Amino acid sequence: MALFITFEGGEGSGKTLQSRALCRRLSGLAIPVLLTHEPGGTPLGQRLACLVKWSGAGISPLTELLMFNASRAQLVAEVIQPALKEGKVVICDRYTDSTIAYQSYGRRLDLMLVRTINNAATRGLIPDLTVLLDMPVGEGLARKEGKRHDRFEQENLAFHRKVRNGYLKLATSEPERWLVIDGRQSKARIKEIIWEKVSQLLSR
Repeated sequence: MALFITFEGGEGSGKTLQSRALCRRLSGLAIPVLLTHEPGGTPLGQRLACLVKWSGAGISPLTELLMFNASRAQLVAEVIQPALKEGKVVICDRYTDSTIAYQSYGRRLDLMLVRTINNAATRGLIPDLTVLLDMPVGEGLARKEGKRHDRFEQENLAFHRKVRNGYLKLATSEPERWLVIDGRQSKARIKEIIWEKVSQLLSR
């Protein structure tokens, strides 16, 4: 059964850990699954990810938006759509909602512009389920202490609070697609909440 699941959240929310855990669980049940991530997931995407996350040069918000979507367009065409056509469960660590939260709510780019460019890059592909791991900004960033910080992790608290607010607004606007989880819960508890929802979708 083809199923498209995305994981979203602010810095340090645990989405990468939980997306990998879900992939392992599905694989252990012999359910065909593919795990990918944004930005990246393809050779071209990896090069763009390096530039947009680690470039020391200034990057304008609009350029940032276009770079993320160039990576995304390649990922959808080369990886996600073919896997879905094969009937796989596709799990993606970040997707279009990240761009809305970071580039529209965080960078203040026009929301309709961001949505239009996102839609062009994905050719209208929308996740069946989006898992949002939500937690206070300070607690998420504290988990990143001692690690090298990319351009986004280096932003001030006000920026990250706007991103979190954007995510929560998106989840409220489409409650049927979003699963919002308190990211401060134990890793094991979060895994079970996610699995309960995913197993419901698979049973359909």
